[in-house]
Amino acid sequence: MFRLAATTLRYRTAAFLAIFVAVLLGGALLAAAGGLLETGLRLNAPPQRLAAAPIIVAGDPAYHPPNGSGSAPFPERHRVDPTLVAKLASTPGVARAIADRSFPAAVTTAAGQPAAGQATAGEPTAGQPASGATAGARDPDGGHTKPFGMELAGHGWSAAALTPYELTGGSAPRAGQVVLDRRLAGAAVPGDRVTVVVGGEPRGFVLAGIAVAQREVDVPGVFFADADVPAGVDAIGVFPADGTSARQLAERLELPPGVKAYTGDDRGVAEFQGIATSLPLIIMSGVFGGMVAVVMALVVSATIGLSVRQRRRELALLRASGATPRQVGKMVIAETMVVGVLGLVLGLLCGRLAGNWIFGMLADGGIVPPQLRYDQGPLPFAGAAILTFAVLRITVGFAANRAARIRPIQALAEAAVPNVALSRIRVTIGLIFAGATVAIAMSTPFMGPTNAAAIGGPAGLTGSIAVAILAPLVIQRALVPRITRLVEKRGTSGVLAVINLRVRAVQFGAILIPITIATAIAIGNIYSQTTQQKAAVEAFTSNLAGDVVITGGIPASLTKAAGELPGVTASSELVRSKGWIEEPYDASHTSDAWPLLGLSGPIYKDKVTKGSLDDLTGNTIALPPGTAKKLKVDVGSEIGLRLGDDSLVKVKVVALAEGPSSYQSLLLPAQLLAAHTTTGLPSQLVLKTTGKLHLDLSKWPGTTIGGRELLADGLDTGLGVDAWIGYLLAAIAVAYTAIASVNTIAVAVLDRRREFGLQRLTGSTRREVSRMLGLEGLLIAALGLVSGLITAAFTVLPIAMATRGWPIPSGPVWVLIAWIAVVLLLVLPTTAITGRLAMRAKPMDALSSPVG
Repeated sequence: MFRLAATTLRYRTAAFLAIFVAVLLGGALLAAAGGLLETGLRLNAPPQRLAAAPIIVAGDPAYHPPNGSGSAPFPERHRVDPTLVAKLASTPGVARAIADRSFPAAVTTAAGQPAAGQATAGEPTAGQPASGATAGARDPDGGHTKPFGMELAGHGWSAAALTPYELTGGSAPRAGQVVLDRRLAGAAVPGDRVTVVVGGEPRGFVLAGIAVAQREVDVPGVFFADADVPAGVDAIGVFPADGTSARQLAERLELPPGVKAYTGDDRGVAEFQGIATSLPLIIMSGVFGGMVAVVMALVVSATIGLSVRQRRRELALLRASGATPRQVGKMVIAETMVVGVLGLVLGLLCGRLAGNWIFGMLADGGIVPPQLRYDQGPLPFAGAAILTFAVLRITVGFAANRAARIRPIQALAEAAVPNVALSRIRVTIGLIFAGATVAIAMSTPFMGPTNAAAIGGPAGLTGSIAVAILAPLVIQRALVPRITRLVEKRGTSGVLAVINLRVRAVQFGAILIPITIATAIAIGNIYSQTTQQKAAVEAFTSNLAGDVVITGGIPASLTKAAGELPGVTASSELVRSKGWIEEPYDASHTSDAWPLLGLSGPIYKDKVTKGSLDDLTGNTIALPPGTAKKLKVDVGSEIGLRLGDDSLVKVKVVALAEGPSSYQSLLLPAQLLAAHTTTGLPSQLVLKTTGKLHLDLSKWPGTTIGGRELLADGLDTGLGVDAWIGYLLAAIAVAYTAIASVNTIAVAVLDRRREFGLQRLTGSTRREVSRMLGLEGLLIAALGLVSGLITAAFTVLPIAMATRGWPIPSGPVWVLIAWIAVVLLLVLPTTAITGRLAMRAKPMDALSSPVG
């Protein structure tokens, strides 16, 4: 039987190549998903600027709800008590302890542009969309995007020993002096005056010296005299005494609650913000890997089923010549597993390339900090191998069982006239998945925007599975009289195309399945994300009045100058962050934080039901009325608010302000909230004007002026990870559609050599046969697109209803048009090329072909 299986591989190259490629892609993507999972569990980020210190003491970067479960990364830097430096320095076994404080600082040229070595291209914040036209730079220590002039490159000179930096010229800085990384100095020499933007304001300093990092550091530093450094401590570098183990010393350090000691690669958690919790990567890898497994199972099972059905004649002859059902089943399993295992091995070899590529896209998109190391040990490959092998073995087992159990006479009959009837069990299972799709779609509109995607997203998958199970029935039911009459008007070719679709519904179902799945996943995920994104942006910006927005680090001098301009009727600084209500405890926001909005002027448009936003000064807050009622507080009450830097601030409720449903924010004074952000500055200035403004921003480098569209610049809608999951799934759908469609079409068409030969002997020309194939391909592509779009609608429309209030999704129309073009360009040329290959032989030779 093994020799017979090997012979079959030789003559069924197209069919087995389809299985080989599908398994190869699935194995590679599953290994990549496993690598993302391992990376999320390990969270290794080798330190750079703090690498010289064996121990780094810093605040816990993750918030842990006092009465809840899970954790969430703090949106701002969690600073530590400055008195801890002296306490650690006096601890037995500690040689010295050095405090580090990072703050926004950027060197400018005479033209007010960033000096060489400083980034200027804006990047999206982790979990945020890329939008706006502001020049900006990735925060090297925090992973957040900040406009130029907001880069956390400023440090005290004593902290240079944490890298370490060494002077190559000049001396250590005194008050009013700086030392520059050699990459920033350019042609400047010690004694020259340089301009450094600090706190949003350009200031002149004397260049005291030039230093070089003794190890690779991505971001060049600007070092000030310790007396010129803002108050506060971000991290403390601890150097053990000679003969003292760093790990043992870290374990016995007496640290206050919320402060941790890091050693080894864990020190990167203290240096780079955003490496606080593994949840985003774990969720992404789980959804990504699960979807790959399901799609691979559907595509592989359809391909294997098509291959086995095409061989019913030869399998029946084997049975008739004495082969037992078990022998036939073993032969089918053996030949398929040989091909599948070869594809799996090559897929695992490509797994690291796929993982690095996907992780690189996540880092470039700001979903994970670029300093996080991608870890892909042996376990992801082992898991991918086991899961892929199991999927392959189960799917081929079902096909082999059917091939082995069928009677020889029945198999010969079905080879001549294929049976398109579905078993009662198969129809029942398909209807169950269809019912689940409808149930999910009907429940999604009643969910809030936060849960809508999680609840409604699976509808696309369950709907795709229903179509895959019922594919032959879908094709038959779709051929309604109106459509068949339209096709039959094309002449004999159209009549034959309709007949073939009816008779060969099972074979065409194998082509329908990948098109439907890909359309449902790609269109469903993309338009779900664009709909949610637009709804969130509209909700967070529609309640702010103003027609001019200045983006960047907004110092007080800019706020004053802009507010005094002719034509400005109102202005407000804008600060965004996140936080939690702890006193009284708000159980509705545990791991997911409240959006915090800092204001300093009358630009908030939504209704104030009680109190006044004019009183929003000092330590005050405005709450949504529903939240105040739930927490049993009112105007005049005092609550405890945990801010993004882990500070617990007591604030007085001065107003109850409504906000967009399900997108409500807590309102705070801008200065209060800005003081608890990483940069310490408002990020935007919103102006209400009566005419055109003339404002020279050259005095404030890194700021940009524009219209209301800039309100969305840097807005964290919390959809970043969800969006990337959706886009990765869409990419999988595209890849599998391209491979599976080409493979199944090629296999199905090449298997019809005898049929084409017989048609040509009975009078049809090659052109007529090609026209028939083109009509078949066009019909099946259109049916796959329609089925996929209907399936996607069960996801997109309910999510639109939940987020926007009406079932109309938002997103670029060109995505849908491009997808339709992709499907047609895959199906029609492949059908034409394989049809030409199938008719290359003479009709009589085709009739005597050993295959097809």
